Amino acid sequence: MTEIINSIQKIAVEIKDAIKTKDTGKVESQNASGDVQVKLDVISDEIVEKYLLKTSSVIEIISEEKEDAMPANPNGKYFVAYDPLDGSSLIDVDLSVGSIFGIYKGGYSGQNIVAAAYVVYGPRVEMVVARDTVELFRLNEQTNEFEFVKELRLEEKGKILGPGGTQKCWYPYHKEMIDNFFKEGYRLRYSGGMVPDLHQILLKGGGLFAYPGTTDKPKGKLRKLFEVFPFAYVYNKAGGLAVDGKGDLLDLDSEGYHDTTPCFFGSNYEITKVLKTYEGADK
Repeated sequence: MTEIINSIQKIAVEIKDAIKTKDTGKVESQNASGDVQVKLDVISDEIVEKYLLKTSSVIEIISEEKEDAMPANPNGKYFVAYDPLDGSSLIDVDLSVGSIFGIYKGGYSGQNIVAAAYVVYGPRVEMVVARDTVELFRLNEQTNEFEFVKELRLEEKGKILGPGGTQKCWYPYHKEMIDNFFKEGYRLRYSGGMVPDLHQILLKGGGLFAYPGTTDKPKGKLRKLFEVFPFAYVYNKAGGLAVDGKGDLLDLDSEGYHDTTPCFFGSNYEITKVLKTYEGADK
């Protein structure tokens, strides 16, 4: 596991440099989920491959940018699913983006994730690693080394709200729930980048990030292996909760590499309200 985290640190440094110096334009292709790629998606994917394929403890990798998995070391024991550059469409307006890594043992499912990490490329480059605890590291750009900052824990209740999905396609009960959070005094904090938005909630001590099923995307938009399960693991280990509206996200299986699900991440107070809302909607 330490070997994988070390590889992710090297990956982060190279992607950081690519973001600062490479072309941010689009390419004439789509990824496996049908999203239009930017050149940095392709470059970042190649950087991740370069390191993970030669990491001895990794048996297989699967990228959000590709249709199928790639074999690594046949003697390895960990499967790594990753999004090399989440939120890449925000780069041309200079907003923060990130990389997400889910580390699995025994195959890809919520029950099999054993660690997770993500990197935020913003004014500073930060990495969060979740194993037994959730730890924050910050890149020292003088040495290109990540330095430990602190352990992260969510409080029982937060103050900020990141409501994703196309609002005109929200179900009425979901809209009412979001409106009620705002009536309680929650502040809107939503950039359209999953990594920086969830990072903000985690560092500010709590809140709610919601990407529900909608009338146009009943199964949600965010992908289980690359985005949802890794952040569910982070939030659970930080003392919060992560659900699909009915139960723990990490109880879900994944039939295909690019399966999606509705998802809600937050501190206990907010997620309890989500579960009550969705339980009532099913009756």
